[in-house]
Amino acid sequence: MKRRGKRVLGVGGAAAIAVAAGATVAVVNLQGATAAEPSGATGFAAQNGGTTGGAGGTTVKATTGTQIHEALCGRASTSTPITIQVAGTITVANTAKVSGSGCSTAAGVIELKEISNVTLVGVGSSAVFDQIGIHIRGSKNIILQNLHVKNVKKSGSPTSNGGDAVSMESTVSNVWADHLTLEASGGEDEGYDGLFDMKAGTKYVTLSYSILKNSGRGGLVGSSDTDTGNGPITYHHNYYQNIDSRAPLLRAATAHIYNNYYEGLAKSGINPRNGGKALVQNNYFKDSTNVLGTFYTNLGGTWQASGNVLDNVSWTAADSENKPAGASMASTGTVTVPYTATLDAGSCVPAVVKATAGAGTGLKVSDGTCTPTSVPTTSAAGSTTPPVTSTTPPVTSTTPPVTATTAPTGTNLSIGAGADGSSKASGSSFGNVIDGKTSTYWSPSGSTGDVSVKWSSAKTVGSIVIKEASGSKITSWKLIDETSGKTISTGTAAGTKAFTPISTKKLTFEIVSSSSTPKITEFETYAK
Repeated sequence: MKRRGKRVLGVGGAAAIAVAAGATVAVVNLQGATAAEPSGATGFAAQNGGTTGGAGGTTVKATTGTQIHEALCGRASTSTPITIQVAGTITVANTAKVSGSGCSTAAGVIELKEISNVTLVGVGSSAVFDQIGIHIRGSKNIILQNLHVKNVKKSGSPTSNGGDAVSMESTVSNVWADHLTLEASGGEDEGYDGLFDMKAGTKYVTLSYSILKNSGRGGLVGSSDTDTGNGPITYHHNYYQNIDSRAPLLRAATAHIYNNYYEGLAKSGINPRNGGKALVQNNYFKDSTNVLGTFYTNLGGTWQASGNVLDNVSWTAADSENKPAGASMASTGTVTVPYTATLDAGSCVPAVVKATAGAGTGLKVSDGTCTPTSVPTTSAAGSTTPPVTSTTPPVTSTTPPVTATTAPTGTNLSIGAGADGSSKASGSSFGNVIDGKTSTYWSPSGSTGDVSVKWSSAKTVGSIVIKEASGSKITSWKLIDETSGKTISTGTAAGTKAFTPISTKKLTFEIVSSSSTPKITEFETYAK
């Protein structure tokens, strides 16, 4: 798989569409028995007795893969609770097989085999698993948290874990994978496989607040059409970025998929097939193709969808082996889950997921009101690990409100540029912010969103002017240089803001919060 840039998608992908009524509904309407999620593990990982990992056991620190194995093997038994704090870079070279009463390990892979009651948690942003995968086999009550796993390959050198970043198989239950960053640098042709795979009897799993990026395959549940004993699984507040397919692939498994941000799905996304079932709620899909449906088989699946936002999404035609959900995202059946969950509105998912997902973000979560929140002093893993600190600036800003009393001088570089964004409400247009007219405006489909000015060649920009229509009230924003990916300015009101000049091809104005429906009439840019 070759890396891709931004794509212009086909007919039907230009408009942003809020699918089904209830895009701003925060509480899931579930059928059947329900039980509130406890603190810590969420979703299906909180069912079946819950997932607590190493809570109540000893805490040790490891800086190599061998030390991780030694910590497991040094326990009194395979079920003695333990929390392993990981700091530093773990590689194939520093991961040896270790023997003992509490483990069954192997060289060149982090092996969690035939064990239980284990938490593997990164310290700060230091825990990086470089070209080495994590394999869970025949185990239960496992927590993986605040870990960065990258570039695990099944061909080339070195190889590890069959090319999977994280894989689970052979009667695994109750796994909570939280605040992970899982990434590859290509697809199968480049030697990579899946980022988060489950097979051969893997049950009661939750993947939350994680980043999955730059891979041909996001993850599967069930390795073949005969591997039907997996699930249920919950996926929430994850950021899928630049993925070809399997986001996820569900073979005969049930999944609850909510508040995830999908950007750059090249071929297909959520793929329930062979009896698979997906409850798909309040997700945000951007610049993607075939985000939901049954693909590459005539063995159908079922989905129930509501509150999702489509932003520049295209669909291929249906045929005997491909059944895309289409722009209406019409449900094909009813899918239920046995717990309650509080959902963020689909419109704010990009902002809240980008502020919370991945390793090294301080284990921030959403409180269900589109607001990133720090975890309590005791970590969400239930251990006595000190809270992970983060150098990432908070989404909200203490920057004083900007004023527009002195306008920048020179040419408004936005005139004649291009524009795009996360979504647009009916009757508004991205282009309205660069047309030099305050009588037109862009408005997102919810209370938050982003709009960008872009140029074919780099421009030097040192200040912006944000103008709002009457009744609009932006209360927090970020300005992002898409060329570098950095936040270069923040504020708490519209108006003029100067900053150290940068050279860029694209600037994004991201509305983090507002007290009324935002309506931006102009997004002006100037060299000084």
